[in-house]
Amino acid sequence: MTKVEILQIGPYPSWDDERLNAHFTMHRLFEAADKEAFIKAHAANIRGIATRGELGANRALIEALPALEIISVYGVGYDAVDLDAARERGIRVTNTPDVLTKDVADLGVAMMMCQSRGMVGAEAWARSGNWASKGLYPLMHRVHGKRVGILGLGRIGYEVGRRLAGFDMQISYSDVAAKDYAPDWTFVESAEKLAEGSDFLFVTLAASAATRHIVGKSVIEALGPEGMLINISRASNIDEEALLDALEGGKLGSAALDVFDGEPNINPRFLALENVLLQPHHASGTYETRKAMGKLVFDNLEAQFSGKALPTSVL
Repeated sequence: MTKVEILQIGPYPSWDDERLNAHFTMHRLFEAADKEAFIKAHAANIRGIATRGELGANRALIEALPALEIISVYGVGYDAVDLDAARERGIRVTNTPDVLTKDVADLGVAMMMCQSRGMVGAEAWARSGNWASKGLYPLMHRVHGKRVGILGLGRIGYEVGRRLAGFDMQISYSDVAAKDYAPDWTFVESAEKLAEGSDFLFVTLAASAATRHIVGKSVIEALGPEGMLINISRASNIDEEALLDALEGGKLGSAALDVFDGEPNINPRFLALENVLLQPHHASGTYETRKAMGKLVFDNLEAQFSGKALPTSVL
């Protein structure tokens, strides 16, 4: 039986490659020296795209594949997929929600703790011999009992709040509307008002054209010179230039970031700052979660070509 042909946009872990290779003919675009020629050579037979959240699939690619039926995204975010182009063609789009929610929330809270308590610098202090030669590490700031704002109370934002409740923090959030599932937390209508009343601001909302730079100059400065911004969503939700200006100019206390414009190439201005914690977009980076994400990518593709209901359809 002829295998369905799939265009793979970026690399996956070996265990995912093994499963996909066993069931489909995988065309690895990321290995092609001439990507345009590669697409033209295989376009007529490509029925599915397997991609990653940050890589997506743009209109040009979608329109180049006349037999395309489904775009299966490895990740919860699908903002890099041109949904309008997919919708026009009746192409299905899936993602991998839920399985990564708690790991992302875990890392966000860990980033807050690490930055607030200066754990990276303190570890270097101990290793370098400064503890013995210079004495105790400088005092840092507590977390428990502080005010936290969560911008976007979806799956991940809610799990962040659940964890922070254990630190006796005062929890507020902003979303399109108040949520019935968070009756003990305070709803705030605007991002700026949320930041104004927070010591820590978590950005956990899904990215879209409407949320681009929702955390801009006014929100960042409302958080203030003692505040901390933690982003475990998408880089596009934050105006990176405004963030850098505020960090450099003392208008924002600190930041902890897992995502960046143009990643993996990070703006070098970040590298000169001591008041920012940098992470390589690995909030879902555990063996357990990545295996579950890969299985969902496969399950959605398998369902499409077996005539079954898609497990996690977004379109």
